[in-house]
Amino acid sequence: MAEQKAPQKWGLVVDLDRCTGCNACIAACSMENNIPFVGEDEVAYGRAMYWLYNKRDWAGEYPEVKPAFEPVMCQQCGNAPCEPVCPVFASAHSEEEQVNLAVYNRCIGTRYCANNCPYHSRQFNFFDHDLPEPMNSYLNPDVTVRRRGVMEKCTFCVQRIVRGRQKAAAEGREVEDGEIQPACVQACPAGALVFGDMSNPQTKASQMARNQRRYQLLEELGTLPRVTYLKGGGRYGG
Repeated sequence: MAEQKAPQKWGLVVDLDRCTGCNACIAACSMENNIPFVGEDEVAYGRAMYWLYNKRDWAGEYPEVKPAFEPVMCQQCGNAPCEPVCPVFASAHSEEEQVNLAVYNRCIGTRYCANNCPYHSRQFNFFDHDLPEPMNSYLNPDVTVRRRGVMEKCTFCVQRIVRGRQKAAAEGREVEDGEIQPACVQACPAGALVFGDMSNPQTKASQMARNQRRYQLLEELGTLPRVTYLKGGGRYGG
């Protein structure tokens, strides 16, 4: 009997020394995952829709100040606080991809997961958003268009992970390092985001995650995040 291979543990590394705050990652995430643009009025009411946001702060003393940026998405916690509070198991952990999933056809919109998430990474969909012609043409057919009343969040672009894994299996080989990239990683012009298998010590992401500059958001809570940050020279330099 063939030995069963251990599942890959996908993770993301964010190098804050490279991040310029251009928000290309946010735009790419919205386009890839069919996230609606709700407009400034809805944002003012607290109904913004995003799976990734950029925390901005200012470092230094006036007049020698400079901006510092920290992209924040779902941390794909290994001990996710959003999972045990969901009454319908819509927030679940994928054994195959080792990421935290949002099962939309189970979700009943209790928002317990958002209340229990310390990273503010979940958003409630208040409306069925209409997409006038020709805006409906940009929808990604690989990603579900969510209905009103469900919780949404970053999935590490799980559709890309599955597609890459299936392609490698069909070709009878292993997934190569860097072959699978979430939309935010692919779009980053500065190379600040690196994605890879953290269970393989040879991948670039795994090596970067062992850097002395590493830290994780609120790691004292014991959530075991899969996103690792490398300290930069600004406000988030530690």
